[in-house]
Amino acid sequence: MSTEAKAPRRPTLFLALVPVVLTLLLLALQLFYFSDFTPQIPLAIGLAITGVLGIYLGHDWSGLEEGVFRVITVSLPSVSVLIVVGMIIGVWIASGTVPTLIYYGLIILSPKIFLAAAMVMCAIVSLSLGTSWGTVGTVGLALMGIGAGFDVPMYWTAGAVVSGAFFGDKISPLSDTTNLAPAVTGQNLFAHIRNMMPTTVPAMLIALGIYVWAGFSLMEGVDGAAFERIDAITSALQTNFTISPWLLVPALLVVALAVLQQPPIPSLFAGVLVGGLVAIIAQGVTLHEVFQFANGGYKIDTGVSEIDSLLNRGGIQSMMWTISLILIALGFGGVLERTGCLQTIIAAILTKVHSFAGVQTAAIGTSFATNLVAGDPYLSIALPGRMYSPVYRGMGYSTLNLSRATEEGGTLMSPLIPWNAGGAFVITALGLGISSGNLENLLYIPLSFACWVTPVIGIIYAWTGLFSPRAGEAERQDWVDSDREITDMSQYGYEHPLTPADAQTVPAE
Repeated sequence: MSTEAKAPRRPTLFLALVPVVLTLLLLALQLFYFSDFTPQIPLAIGLAITGVLGIYLGHDWSGLEEGVFRVITVSLPSVSVLIVVGMIIGVWIASGTVPTLIYYGLIILSPKIFLAAAMVMCAIVSLSLGTSWGTVGTVGLALMGIGAGFDVPMYWTAGAVVSGAFFGDKISPLSDTTNLAPAVTGQNLFAHIRNMMPTTVPAMLIALGIYVWAGFSLMEGVDGAAFERIDAITSALQTNFTISPWLLVPALLVVALAVLQQPPIPSLFAGVLVGGLVAIIAQGVTLHEVFQFANGGYKIDTGVSEIDSLLNRGGIQSMMWTISLILIALGFGGVLERTGCLQTIIAAILTKVHSFAGVQTAAIGTSFATNLVAGDPYLSIALPGRMYSPVYRGMGYSTLNLSRATEEGGTLMSPLIPWNAGGAFVITALGLGISSGNLENLLYIPLSFACWVTPVIGIIYAWTGLFSPRAGEAERQDWVDSDREITDMSQYGYEHPLTPADAQTVPAE
């Protein structure tokens, strides 16, 4: 009698969709029926449902557990960034760095160009730092304060901040997601960045134009009361903090380290240390208070509600809600991948598309759907990148198209999904109050124009053939030399499948 263990079965499309659909229904029930934005429990139940399905399919518990923890392990650098950013927020408020940014922003910036300026500032900082999260948690937080002073709705400011921060992250060679996308598709980093420009630049120009128009429209009725509020905020900041350009040293140090291409986590932590030193010297706080601010966040009562609501935040503990959500969402994504549910759904999609335009649209949509269901921007890049690469090679198209698609549906859509790692961080760091039931601030999602306009432009290019490169001679030769897998496209309804041996004969347009 054979003692060999049977290989787990691949789920049918129906079974693969069951945990996905049930989890989305639970999320909708929690968010829209109960008006309670705590997606951790629906996602945990979804993880359990998928685990039960995995057992039914023949997986053992240790294998499912390994699938969960493998994805969580990959995300630990991002969790580390969250912890450090939490410390930065608390310490930079105490040091006066954030209050100084708000003070000078209210004095220098014009209310009518504020939204456009906010997007551009975040784009520059994120491009330099290579981290959208670090940008949102530092410069983005200060911009939220400036916007409050100008009486700009929080969701408009948050939309501009997210547009700029995630644009910079997408094209920065220092960004982890920007490096991941070409890595999983077998492409060069800088070729990948260049190939993203045809979608990214127009999207940013469109967003910039909308923010300029919105700024003039929102500020058209600015009256004396608004300027009195700005005076009240700047006066309160001067009363409670020492305000000086020298207090921007922690922020400038972090930017300088990024320009020198130092790793993000130690660069951000250096900002924490220098910020703590500045807090002691300039604001007169004690070392013990710095420790408290880094762990539990800053606390102040100025009597000005706009300042108090903005500056009472930060610290490691403020990130625990976000971290718990990320870990559960990643665990859910990991078990979906381990049981083969995601792969089955992607394979079903490929049987329905029979053109490059269809495949490109499907790749963008799959990255977005993985973000939506699994809650992980890394999985939304890595999984479609692995699954679709042989298909692009089989069609003779450069996988640069795929690496761009995964960035458009992965990196840029991450902050627009509230229970995704990116969305959860944006909501927490910018103080949007979603967890307390203030669902109006979810309007930042459609107002983050650069994020969702980019994939729309990418889909238009796919269907028109613009900026959709075929594989060149060098890339086709690389397929042969590296023995990269090329999918037999006949299984998806194509008449002329390719093999590695004849891949180099694919005609280039």
